[in-house]
Amino acid sequence: MQHIEWDDFQKVQLRVGTIVGVEAFPEARKPAWILRVDFGADVGVKKSSAQITDLYGRDELLGKQVIAVVNFPPKQIGPLMSECLVTGFHREDGAIVLAVPDSNVPNGARLI
Repeated sequence: MQHIEWDDFQKVQLRVGTIVGVEAFPEARKPAWILRVDFGADVGVKKSSAQITDLYGRDELLGKQVIAVVNFPPKQIGPLMSECLVTGFHREDGAIVLAVPDSNVPNGARLI
């Protein structure tokens, strides 16, 4: 494992946001949702592609708080310009479990 310096970690903006929109993403190579995540007034609403369809349905995702990296440059994923990276963990079966706060916090709160 490679160690990083504290300054490196400080550069990564991990923030909490609430999923306010979920759309099908049929153009994705692997099944995915297009998420719109509200990170509060300072960051705003950002879009992301998330390959989480194995464990999460549209209704379950709406209103869910997630942790995402909000300061990566936008990335083109098929027809979608992804603006943030929603975080999660791979299970042995390949499904992704979202990284979420265990209690509600304000949108835009930064992981420290």
